[in-house]
Amino acid sequence: MRYSSSYQRLNGLELFVHRFSDERATPSGLTLLLLHGLLDAGSTWELVAAPLTAAGHDVVAPDLRGFGRSGWIGAGGYYHFPDYIADVAALVDALAPARLGVVGHSMGGTVAAYFTGALPERVERLALLEGVGPMATEPAHALDRMQTWLRDLRRLDRTPKPLASLEDATARLVANHPHIPREVLATRAALLTRKDAEGRIFWAHDPLHRTTSPMPFQLASFKLFLRRVACPTLVVSGGQLGWHPPGEEERVACLRDLERFELPHAGHMMHWTAPDALAARLIAFFG
Repeated sequence: MRYSSSYQRLNGLELFVHRFSDERATPSGLTLLLLHGLLDAGSTWELVAAPLTAAGHDVVAPDLRGFGRSGWIGAGGYYHFPDYIADVAALVDALAPARLGVVGHSMGGTVAAYFTGALPERVERLALLEGVGPMATEPAHALDRMQTWLRDLRRLDRTPKPLASLEDATARLVANHPHIPREVLATRAALLTRKDAEGRIFWAHDPLHRTTSPMPFQLASFKLFLRRVACPTLVVSGGQLGWHPPGEEERVACLRDLERFELPHAGHMMHWTAPDALAARLIAFFG
């Protein structure tokens, strides 16, 4: 597999884009855009990208704004779903693929669904990996969210805090993902951190992502986008250990051309825990 990377200046920010291909494979003509989830990065798709490129697909996996090596929003700004969707639209315009398939995991799946619903003519096939939106926000909770966000901002320090070592980063991932083998998380820690000129190690995301978003998630509006998705859509579950928001079945039912698949023991981070099985199903779906 050939790997390359570059910065793309889109919507005033530098987005870092990972690209994977395989010169030995017969080209399929399909570009697959892989969108990562919260506190993840495009680099951690590499285990899934290798089989996809061997099947002849060009694979593009950006670090979304504020993650990985992509730029952070400036002072006074914030990260909202429309920002990510606009970045994806601008990246697709810049790449100008003849044919496009989109794969989104978790938050990236929500972005992928919004994008595909807004511009259904752009996407040939869509795969959502436990990516049918976060928990809906009841109107009564909107005030609490805004107040929590304001409190978060008052005490937030966006200066990255150094980690003691990669082993420290791995231990923190283990605490957050107790069902994922430590040896898997050790490889992810190397991809989700960065070093400064002095060799200190930091998480590769903007600490602003750890605050509570002030904007309620409007489930009724999101369903309208799901209903607008015109292409075949694959919804993948990680089984009982995965992420299943209340009303998940109602959301999935909005998709008009639906296939479903379960990786029963993979859990939410299926692209880390079961990359070969996931890639095999994606290859079968994208053809």
